[in-house]
Amino acid sequence: MSEAAIPTEAPQATSPAKSEATTSLAKIVHVINGEHYSGAERVQDLLGKCLPQFGYDASFVCVKPGKFAEARAADQCPLFDLPMRHRFDLWQAKKLADLVKAEQFEVIHAHTPRTAMLAMGASYLTRVPFVYHVHSPTSRDSTREWQNWVNQKIEQTAIANASQLVCVSNSLAGHMRGLGVSDNRLAVVHNGVPQVANVPERELPSGAWTLGTVALFRPRKGLEVLLDAMADLRERGHLIRLRAVGPFETPEYEATIHERVRQLKLEDAIDWIGFTRDVNAQFSQMDLFVLPSLFGEGLPMVVLESMAAGTPVVATDVEGVTEAITDGESGIIARPNDAGHLAQRIEAVLTGREDWRKIRTSALARHAESFSDVAMARGVAGVYDQILQK
Repeated sequence: MSEAAIPTEAPQATSPAKSEATTSLAKIVHVINGEHYSGAERVQDLLGKCLPQFGYDASFVCVKPGKFAEARAADQCPLFDLPMRHRFDLWQAKKLADLVKAEQFEVIHAHTPRTAMLAMGASYLTRVPFVYHVHSPTSRDSTREWQNWVNQKIEQTAIANASQLVCVSNSLAGHMRGLGVSDNRLAVVHNGVPQVANVPERELPSGAWTLGTVALFRPRKGLEVLLDAMADLRERGHLIRLRAVGPFETPEYEATIHERVRQLKLEDAIDWIGFTRDVNAQFSQMDLFVLPSLFGEGLPMVVLESMAAGTPVVATDVEGVTEAITDGESGIIARPNDAGHLAQRIEAVLTGREDWRKIRTSALARHAESFSDVAMARGVAGVYDQILQK
């Protein structure tokens, strides 16, 4: 259950009232889906936590109430439920507009095609500007081509009236530019995650290695490719096991993966952890983090979290990844959807051809310099400043 009541007229929050110390902050409302708590939701949560440092007070509206309300860390931010019956349930835009007026929000910040439609309507009704956050390329968000097409058309229609688009990587900015968005409406703000205090020293693994992966597991995350690469490496005599952290998107996909595990005879080599809020505790139990995504990323939060925790990364060359890591320096890059090449790149670390210690040190420095949660919030606040002419 979410922590805010489902409204009959206008949404009502049950989060604590704001203190006098925060009343001078400009008020922003983030309109999100909310059914999951994965990469994009982590961005939203961290913005809620960090934006007050830069003069902005965040609230949330969930149109698909679910895991976000239960898992978020920024629970000081008011959260409102505004359930949509379907993606074209635009009547909710009127309720969102009523909430914007009642709470005196100064910017509406949407994060998905579905919420962009509501933000567009509420912005029209209230004359409050809206911002759209581009977390991934909508046209390549899933393996369901018809759904991708519909979502992209919804997105293109809605963002025509957005004051600014916040893209999480330069590659996504290029993607939106290709869809006709002008440069003066595009801002690139890289994702960021908190620095880990006192990252412990770690010795180069010896003997068996633990590979790890973290995701909301669905077809575009490439878990099948990682399983095939693991089977290849084990046949070559490498002692490896996998720590798989995160839920499956559907029971059907979970069943498909477990059948593949059985066929590859990997049942005794995988620990299925499921969903957890404490991802950093998981990274400390991995010797090498692997992100085998096929497509559809923006700038993966799990890559940044692994860098911050001092766990070297092997990731595929998909949108945004190479803006965070440089192959052979702050991480290892493999070709997408190529199990043989992924196995080769993992093996290069296992055998010492790529220096695990050097990659770890370089990744820690790279994260601290450019990819903290505070840097992300500063960049988003700069977009608000421009819109509100602060």
